[in-house]
Amino acid sequence: MKIDGREIGNGQPPYVIAEMSANHNGNLDAALRLMNEAAKAGADAIKIQTYRPDTITLNSSAPDFQISEGPWKGRTLFELYDWAQTPWDWHGALFEHARSLGITLFSSPFDPTAVDLLESLGAPAYKVASFEAVDLPLIRYIASKGKPMIISTGMADLEETREAVDAARQGGCKELALLHCVSGYPAPAAEYNLLTLRDMKERFGLVTGLSDHTLDNTTAIASVALGADIIEKHMTLDRSGDGPDDAFSLEPKEFAALCHGARTAWEALGKIDYGRKSSEQGNVKFRRSLYFVRDLAAGEVVTADAIRSVRPGFGVPPKFTDDVIGKKVARDVASNTPVTFDALES
Repeated sequence: MKIDGREIGNGQPPYVIAEMSANHNGNLDAALRLMNEAAKAGADAIKIQTYRPDTITLNSSAPDFQISEGPWKGRTLFELYDWAQTPWDWHGALFEHARSLGITLFSSPFDPTAVDLLESLGAPAYKVASFEAVDLPLIRYIASKGKPMIISTGMADLEETREAVDAARQGGCKELALLHCVSGYPAPAAEYNLLTLRDMKERFGLVTGLSDHTLDNTTAIASVALGADIIEKHMTLDRSGDGPDDAFSLEPKEFAALCHGARTAWEALGKIDYGRKSSEQGNVKFRRSLYFVRDLAAGEVVTADAIRSVRPGFGVPPKFTDDVIGKKVARDVASNTPVTFDALES
């Protein structure tokens, strides 16, 4: 799978996405500064969300549209999305700024008109948000554009995930990835069940990754060891900024630590290799070996109390202890010198 020329999966380092979401807090300058910080932190891509409040919900205060718990308690859905939206007339400036930074920008569209806007701006890929993973007509419409797609699976069970994958394929998507996700804001690490990543990769045969809503980097970095090819995490300029998503997002230094940690974890995975590593070569001499611990005259028999296994490693390995005991020394040997085969009679 490739996004904007960058290969994902297939033995490549994890692809790290900075999710801006609503963390611009309604300020275009803040959005541009956040993009600067994401690029500086080492993100491969920045993701935004493309909707208007009237394309994602209805302007109603009926009970169905009231948020009664969580970080947005007390608002209607329309009020939340009116507050959190990335205005459509910003999109051109955001894509232009991404190009100037040399970083990839793409978005989660929430209805066909959002897809059309993003197409007009040359979006290189699309993300389907967890809440939209059950909107199969939308998935098929996004897929019809022939761009790489990433689908988050938060709240989706196995059958719903399979339906989303099938819809993307039916729509014409050739390059598809799945992100394991828990749609809690924030989400407890204990609910992530990262072993699901292995099963997801084997079951669907797709590039897989993690959309992480925990409050630190541990879960995301651990996911790399289980095969995560993509890591998505919310990023903000200031976690105390009182924006819709600030409280569960990483600040720039934390995001930089995520990028570094994820790539270090990937490097540490390496390959199956039981050989001696270059960094170990200088320490081989400090391994244990056999040393004489008393003087012996030529022809004298080596007894158990005449040798010991000690550091350093200039003598024969301790595995030869039984072979050495009972042999005669071929010459005078001094205490505190290594046992060598040429010091023993054949």
